[in-house]
Amino acid sequence: MKVTKIFTFDSAHNLINYNGKCEELHGHTYKLEVTVEGKPDGEGMVIDFVKLKEIVNEKVVKKLDHKYLNEVLGFNTTCENILLWIWKELEPVFKGDNYHLYKLRLWETPTSFAEITEKDLV
Repeated sequence: MKVTKIFTFDSAHNLINYNGKCEELHGHTYKLEVTVEGKPDGEGMVIDFVKLKEIVNEKVVKKLDHKYLNEVLGFNTTCENILLWIWKELEPVFKGDNYHLYKLRLWETPTSFAEITEKDLV
């Protein structure tokens, strides 16, 4: 079974070595979808949504919200690179007895996103 929680955060960035308007400083309201897969426990939950929210807020949202991503992350802040960083932050934490991190989707605009699943990393 898969459960998903959605988060938003606002950040600024600019793309390095990019020939286009995104090389200039600009901002986004990012939407992050975090999907955890597992079997429901004795209480009938794969993971408590409250716990999922606490983990993602602590490991990701607090670090990126209202920040200049190029300074915080120290790499070219494409949607794909940000998503890989988020995966590395969350994957070790979402290894419970009955669940694991399954998929992340990061929306940079209302019509553009990058996605990664555990299968993409094997």
